[in-house]
Amino acid sequence: MRKVLYLSGTRADFGLMRRTLKAIDADARLALEVAVTGMHLLPDYGLTVNEIAANGFAIAGRIETPDSAGSARQMAVNIARVIEGMGEIIARSRPDVLVLLGDRGEMLAGAIAATHEDVAIVHIHGGERSGTVDEPVRHAISKLAHFHFTSTQDARRRLIRMGEREDRVWVVGAPGLDGLSQDAVLPRAELLASLRLEPARPVALFVHHPVVQDADAMARETQAILAGLFQSGCQIVALAPNSDAGGKDMRAALQTVSSHPDFRLVTHFPRSQFVSWMAIADLMIGNSSAGIIEAGSFGTPVVNVGSRQNLRERNPNVTDVAEADEALPGVIRAVLARGRLEPHNVYGDGAAAPRIAALLASVPLDPEALRKFNVY
Repeated sequence: MRKVLYLSGTRADFGLMRRTLKAIDADARLALEVAVTGMHLLPDYGLTVNEIAANGFAIAGRIETPDSAGSARQMAVNIARVIEGMGEIIARSRPDVLVLLGDRGEMLAGAIAATHEDVAIVHIHGGERSGTVDEPVRHAISKLAHFHFTSTQDARRRLIRMGEREDRVWVVGAPGLDGLSQDAVLPRAELLASLRLEPARPVALFVHHPVVQDADAMARETQAILAGLFQSGCQIVALAPNSDAGGKDMRAALQTVSSHPDFRLVTHFPRSQFVSWMAIADLMIGNSSAGIIEAGSFGTPVVNVGSRQNLRERNPNVTDVAEADEALPGVIRAVLARGRLEPHNVYGDGAAAPRIAALLASVPLDPEALRKFNVY
């Protein structure tokens, strides 16, 4: 039986991977543990480690890190802490495979630790593009990884051009698409009533996270998006930003409108609630990857603001806005007038979990497989 370790640092990555982790856990050929760090362990972000435990997953260890929302330097320090903590967990747990998702600093830390502990690394969502610090971090994880499970053919081709072996890169689709229709079970009337919103008026789901290189500007951008939504007559359901540098100022900007009758601020939605809101919203706005990837499966109109998702493959439901300026209210009104689109998703068919579990049980883990080299 192969022992699989998954590293989770945020509510977002766990929500995306939950069904895949269930599939791994249910496979008789695999034994799963989860290493937990980052926002999962911070009360201000919902203490979402409890969701991991509630799903029945064995927790291999917890790596405490301070909230880095006010400091890019603290983000770097936290990477060092996760390297140290992951070294201890790997030495104790002795996994055969470490699974990493995406492009966050804690995933890079896990890759560095596993490389030095001679543990095979599987990277999910490698080969994609974005316009911020996420891009070099994602590619750095890919260069440390031994096996790649990509969401699209373009991502696979990009990894091969980066020097990764063709026989170590598989297209599995985006794990976050698995079970979307089953998760989006809460009806619009119930969701609106839960937050005392009016059913006859448009509702915008606002999910906006810090861009580290522009941390000082994120509060102003948040205020400008909120102003555009209010001018457009939207009711706003805002999800609190993540813990990256700039997040603290964004939270403060959100708090300044907390008394507005059309505004609701939520620290955390469990996956089923978040997906249900995404499915029924008249508009999703901000810079979350959920708008780029998952929302297409519902045809939910998305206004993507700023540089955080630059260069990612787009579904037809996405309208890009370079910055939140005086033109934003007009863009919002035009997107609302166009309405919901037909569901379409370039990121997969919602069946990533069984593919990932099968590959984890079968990829070669002999010593030769762990001798990483580029193919030029």
